[in-house]
Amino acid sequence: MEAFPLEKYRNIGIIAHIDAGKTTTTERILFYTGKTYRLGNVDEGTTVTDWMVQERERGITIVSAAVTAEWKGYRLNLIDTPGHIDFTAEVQRSLRVLDGGVVVFDSVQGVEPQSETVWRQADRYKVPRICFANKMDRKGASYTRTVESIRSRLGAKPIAMQIPIGEEAAFEGVINLLEEEAVYFEDELGKEPIVKPIPAEYQEEAAQKRQALIEQIAELDDELLQKYLDDEPLSLPELKAALRKGVIANKVTPVFCGTSLRNKGVQPLLDAVVDYLPSPLDIPPVKATLLKDGSEVLCPPDPSEPLAALVFKIVTDPYMGRLAYVRVYSGKISQGGAVYNSSKDKKERIGRLLRMYADRREDIPELGAGDIGAILGLKFSFTGDTLSDPTAPVLLESITFPDPVISVAIEPKTKADQEKMAESLQKLSEEDPTFKIRQDENTGQTVISGMGELHLDVLVDRLLREFKVQANVGKPKVAYRETILRPVENVNYKYSKQTGGHGQYGHVVINMEPLTNGAGIQFENKIRGGVIPKEYIPAVEKGIYEAAESGPLAGYPMTDFKVTLVDGSYHEVDSSELAFRMAAIFAFREAAEKATPVLLEPIMKVEVTVPEEYTGDVLGQINARSGNVLGMEQQFGNAQLIHAEVPLSEMFGYATELRSATQGRGVFTMEFKHYAQVSESKKKAILGEK
Repeated sequence: MEAFPLEKYRNIGIIAHIDAGKTTTTERILFYTGKTYRLGNVDEGTTVTDWMVQERERGITIVSAAVTAEWKGYRLNLIDTPGHIDFTAEVQRSLRVLDGGVVVFDSVQGVEPQSETVWRQADRYKVPRICFANKMDRKGASYTRTVESIRSRLGAKPIAMQIPIGEEAAFEGVINLLEEEAVYFEDELGKEPIVKPIPAEYQEEAAQKRQALIEQIAELDDELLQKYLDDEPLSLPELKAALRKGVIANKVTPVFCGTSLRNKGVQPLLDAVVDYLPSPLDIPPVKATLLKDGSEVLCPPDPSEPLAALVFKIVTDPYMGRLAYVRVYSGKISQGGAVYNSSKDKKERIGRLLRMYADRREDIPELGAGDIGAILGLKFSFTGDTLSDPTAPVLLESITFPDPVISVAIEPKTKADQEKMAESLQKLSEEDPTFKIRQDENTGQTVISGMGELHLDVLVDRLLREFKVQANVGKPKVAYRETILRPVENVNYKYSKQTGGHGQYGHVVINMEPLTNGAGIQFENKIRGGVIPKEYIPAVEKGIYEAAESGPLAGYPMTDFKVTLVDGSYHEVDSSELAFRMAAIFAFREAAEKATPVLLEPIMKVEVTVPEEYTGDVLGQINARSGNVLGMEQQFGNAQLIHAEVPLSEMFGYATELRSATQGRGVFTMEFKHYAQVSESKKKAILGEK
């Protein structure tokens, strides 16, 4: 395996709305970089990165796959991410460790709802990106309109880098404006792009657009702008360098076009990845916290520095066991070496180090700064954990994931399945941080929660097939929450037990007040003069959090409130952590009951795209499901995009209803928006069920 200098590395992700063609684009990249010898096809289920049975059957990406390829002397670490909102955690954790992104758009649809979500996530992590208008061969495709929708819907600054040659079915190549050349893809596989002069009928348009492009690039660099204003000629390397700087600073986004399925336009996109997206050296060094004194340190991409690496994904491989994907920010990891997991305070031994080619892999002796690879043999490390040097432990910012909003009860069919199920669920939850398991106290059932119906569907399917567990699955249920409406003060609880020998004594006085929507749980300690010794305060806090797991109305977790510990007392001999924890639990329960508890339900942001003639029916459906229509937008090809907010409990089975009302032509996406108080009638129904 040849070594590459750091400036020749590109860690990039392919991100997009569901069905824009990410996986097909990734497949083409693997084919043209010589990693595969035949073209994989999503529809035929022969793709490399979608290797799970469920992905091949459904034709969607579920887990992000990491692949390594080489292009013109550069190493590309490529992550193909899912587009479906239920698997948003996969996109989020991939963006966290990438240096750049390729955002794929369907050039018939332009910017779609999920494109906005991934774009916002990329903004949050400040990931520089370039865009690819895919599916240029389809009826109704338009490069200009796609560029325009990137500007208007995403508020970005797109720069058109090409002119398509031919439209729709007649699309045969692209004109690269900067290089002033026409590239044709004549053979079936598009392996050998043919470069020719710009055809006569495009020369005038190309000259105008190139002029506009140069002006946009010159504005990114003061020196270039001066030269441009003085009418001095600007060389191609100068223009590329200025554009590269602009992209890395997230000031502009170059847009390219092509059709991955028809093998046209992928090589110029690869050239753009190399030309404009950052290497690990181009992005600011990542910040970490030094464990010994809590100070902030920078982790420069240098193999001689102390190690700082982030585990961003765990995969259970049927043949090899547990694989941990890591991004190394500084230092290096060597095979057989020891690292320190600073998130878990555990030492780990490195078994084997692997470079992944989707589901093929090869052993490597070490992973250096700036690289992405997989480790075999880690016992304690999970998604979001930091691996660091045992002599200088640091902590990188972990990855935060949204809470699951939907749950189902699952029961093993036989006694033999019982143990197997617990073990398999454990493995699945290690892989997927948005998948949660808990035992229901009232029914004793195992309840699994996830981000949506599709998410749970896929997980249950994997249980049956991959882990061979036979189980019965209940109906999906909504993850309700509870909160309070009014503040209560001075709730006093004394926990005291006298038994033979030592007793138990803990006494707390708390205030409780409601917080704004989405604020979570806050705890404040206002004890003065040591009326409760400070070693017991953490026990009180622990008791509060423990009690908040089941609210007074229906036992749902409580949220959006603040508890302040204001007073209390202790006993020299009988006080203990246990006693204070118990006192806090009872005080909390009493306070929560007095503070007017209410039920909250998850409200989803729903976007439905339908042909104009069905708009009325669909609006009727949304209203019937207690939805609130926020607005409508005219889409290309006489379609309407309806924006609405609907309670999650009303969205079960909506996909089928929408399909039958629109002859299968309507599509919708939904994502969690916020929690809101349930109506009185619904509250009665929920409490009645409980």
